[in-house]
Amino acid sequence: FLSGVGPRQAGSDAIPGGAVKNSDGSANDYDVEAQTRAVIENVKTILEASGSSLDKVIDVTVFLIDMERDFATFNKVYNEYFEHIGATRTTLAISALPTPIAVEFKVLARA
Repeated sequence: FLSGVGPRQAGSDAIPGGAVKNSDGSANDYDVEAQTRAVIENVKTILEASGSSLDKVIDVTVFLIDMERDFATFNKVYNEYFEHIGATRTTLAISALPTPIAVEFKVLARA
């Protein structure tokens, strides 16, 4: 069970594709493709460190802060990784995440 997996990079806390907000709280133009790819790579790293893999993912819950703006691009990247796996997925639009990111995953996988 994985929850709260975002795009931040281990060791540096950097956000690939940029933060969704600047330090003053103003909106920032971010790259949801880079963030989605980073989230999935983070999930892959965590699963492999736990003796599992992306191929063993059963269910994914995705949280997007801007469904209208980001879904098509997010879905394209998601399908690059998961189309052959066939995991169930629920994608939810939310107003914000606790950190300035655009996408976050909750994942259930077999060991």
